[in-house]
Formats: sequence, C-alpha cells, structure tokens
Amino acid sequence: MSLLEVSRLDAFYGDMQALFDVDLEASAGEVVALIGANGAGKSTLIGSIAGTVGSKLGTITFDGKPLAALRPWDVVAHGIAVVPEGRRLFPSLTVEENLLMGAHARHKQARTLKDIYSIFPQLERKRKNLATALSGGEQHMVAIGRALISNPRLLMCDELSLGLAPVIVQDIYTILGTIRSLGLTMLIVEQNVSRALAFADRAYCLQEGRVSLSGPTAQLTHEDVSNAYFGLKAGA
Repeated sequence: MSLLEVSRLDAFYGDMQALFDVDLEASAGEVVALIGANGAGKSTLIGSIAGTVGSKLGTITFDGKPLAALRPWDVVAHGIAVVPEGRRLFPSLTVEENLLMGAHARHKQARTLKDIYSIFPQLERKRKNLATALSGGEQHMVAIGRALISNPRLLMCDELSLGLAPVIVQDIYTILGTIRSLGLTMLIVEQNVSRALAFADRAYCLQEGRVSLSGPTAQLTHEDVSNAYFGLKAGA
C-alpha cells in the first residue's frame, strides 16, 4: 500500500475549481516529482494535502489514515511537512528561532537542532543572524531545516529552485540527496522539468488542474513530457 494516496481530488477557491479528479500516490522512500506550467494546480495539490486548501472533494490518505478534513497542524502531527514556495520565513526571528518553529507541531519526537546543523553546517555558524538577512540559498536551507525538524515521513517541497542561480540549485539538490538517504518520502513541485525528472523516481504532470501524464521517470520520453506539459496530443 502506498504511503500517500490521493484519489479523485477536486479542489476549489470559492466558485473556481482548480483541481479536477486528481489521482496521485507515493510509496515509502519514493521521490515523486510534480511538474506543470504556472497555474496548472501544483501548489493547490500540495495545499490540499497539507490542509491549507479547505474546499475540496475526494480522498487523501496517509499511511492508511484520512487527511482531507484535518487542520494543517494536525497534518504535520501525522508526519507531513511542507517547504513552501517563497520560503515564508519569519523575518523578525533568527535562523535558530525559525528552525525551532518547525518543532512545535511535530510528528512523534522532533529532530534536534544538532541533527539539522549536521545537514546544514553553515546554518549553525549563522544561527544568531536574522534568517531573512541570509542569501537566497541559505534561506532555502532554513526553510528545509524548519520542515525537517518536525521529523516528517513525507516532505513536500514547493518550487525549491525558483529564483536561484544554477550553482545554488545544484547545492539544494545535493542536500535533497542527503535527505533522501534518510528514507524520507518526498513530493517535489518543480518548474525545472529536467532537474525534477533526473532526481525523482516517478512523476506526475498537471495541465489545467488535471493529471495529463504519470509514470516512472525512466519510462517517460521527452515527447511524452512535452505533450503533457503543453496540452498537446501525441503526434500533433
């Protein structure tokens, strides 16, 4: 049985429907990439799983337990953490204080600061600095560390590489490789399609709120992905 299962999910913002009959699953220890153009519904899907999108129909289960009606902090307590698009750090707090914010709603025993600093040693050196005074790449590390300290089983990352220089993106994905070795399941929203497919085990493409393609990344051709991304028919 999959660790995460999303079945026939519809999601709404008021009268506007953003997701249509979406199915998605992720097995324990698997990295799943979620790709698609701006407005395709990727962040809405992340928010639906995390409990921040309240108007939805369908089922979301995690380790066999239903999530669809839970509040965001209860979702975290079940073992799911999000690295949000834009990082959303607390500007008045230091690096260390931002990290500790992630331990308040935690799954079982939270990781310690020592655990986080072992993954991000540069953050320990800057732990007393205001988090928003760091470089963009370091701020991403704080956001990832804040999610990891809650000791999740599923880590969802929304647009990690957005706005970062290629060398910083490489550093972030090297860190994600370390996190992957810890056995975490990951759902990664990414506009850098090549990067996402190279890193993930499986991928889903969303197009106008619907799944247009899914499968193991090793079996997806460039043509398949391009057609699904842009809503083209095969051979068109």
